[in-house]
Amino acid sequence: MDYKIVELAEKTVVGIAARTNNSSPEMSAVISGLWKRFFEEAYGKISDKANPYTLGIYTDYSSDEKGDYTIMTACEVTSENGNEMFEVRKIPAGKYAEFEIVGDMDTETQFKEIDRLWRELWEMDLERSFVYDFEEYRSADPNKADVHIYIGLK
Repeated sequence: MDYKIVELAEKTVVGIAARTNNSSPEMSAVISGLWKRFFEEAYGKISDKANPYTLGIYTDYSSDEKGDYTIMTACEVTSENGNEMFEVRKIPAGKYAEFEIVGDMDTETQFKEIDRLWRELWEMDLERSFVYDFEEYRSADPNKADVHIYIGLK
């Protein structure tokens, strides 16, 4: 699987969060429910968005990909002001492995590709930090994938 190593600046993000585990039978429902709530209740109320992208963030790992973690749906912001009703976090600056899923594909196919990529990631020999990982959804078109996945490295 192709990827590149990138250095990212710190990002301030605002959104909503839930706790889950990859082996939990409820994991898909937790994540899809969080995204549904995010677009229904949060996205339009987040002020000072840095860009139109949405983020799926994975953090607060209890151990590694086999343990509990926090999933957060969010937007990067230029200011925390006016966003007090939501959770505010800082994705730390640092070294990340960047993977891309780009092309003409419907939403269902995109989700399958993202799921496949994560499953392959779990088998890769990356020196993961398990601090912050995130997906950046850059396209609002449901038939055009432009997803960048960043994996925090040690």
